[in-house]
Amino acid sequence: MKARVITATVLALIAIPVFIFGGFWFKLAFYFVSLQGLREYINVREKRKEFPNVMKLISYICLTLLYFGGVINKDLIINFDFRIVTGLLLILFLPIILYNDKNKYNINDSSYLFGGVMLISSSMILANLYRTIGLRIITYLFIITILTDVFALFTGMLIGRHKLIENVSPKKTWEGFIGGALISTFSATVFYITVINTNASLLVIILFTLFLSIVGQFGDLFFSAVKRYYKVKDFSNIMPGHGGILDRLDSIIFVILAYSLFMNII
Repeated sequence: MKARVITATVLALIAIPVFIFGGFWFKLAFYFVSLQGLREYINVREKRKEFPNVMKLISYICLTLLYFGGVINKDLIINFDFRIVTGLLLILFLPIILYNDKNKYNINDSSYLFGGVMLISSSMILANLYRTIGLRIITYLFIITILTDVFALFTGMLIGRHKLIENVSPKKTWEGFIGGALISTFSATVFYITVINTNASLLVIILFTLFLSIVGQFGDLFFSAVKRYYKVKDFSNIMPGHGGILDRLDSIIFVILAYSLFMNII
């Protein structure tokens, strides 16, 4: 617990200035976060089967091109250069034929890499978009995620009795799931209607915030399922007491993606 608190304090001291200043420093910080996230995503798969080094290098290059190639126009709408996505598909899938050896590189390998690159790059690009819109939006999303995680943990510890999905995450309970969602929804809704938009429909914001909280918990479960499948406890040990980047950002990745579905109508 001591290591967990110390690590959290250090992370906060680094993250808060980055979030406040935004701009170049935010984009650079999230680029390195995305690289480490992809590294962890690849490493957990390599517990079972290693990728060819050249394919790992290509994945990092593709993530970099996607991350810096995503353009935000004057209407704050993000645009991918489709040539980069097409190139990513060709580069990751055509080598299946070139290797001609399923033990070295196969369709499961290429699909895993493609999914990881797209999932991580898309969420990190969107995080930059939200920070460009304003500090308040990205703060709102992190309030949902952090409070959901914290109060799901505490509620589960205090009154948790009924397992949520035991074969994916044995410690999570329905009581924790509901408690985290309710408390984060209340707190983040108050933040939204007092700081972001005082004229917003209260009912709409409550429902939308609840939706994001639930999606965030599913994101946590998704990455837990990945770890469970590959029989690892954490994605890495880069942060003592917390695990890896994906262990900390599992929920926010899905919240960031889900927010994009309705960002233009709330």
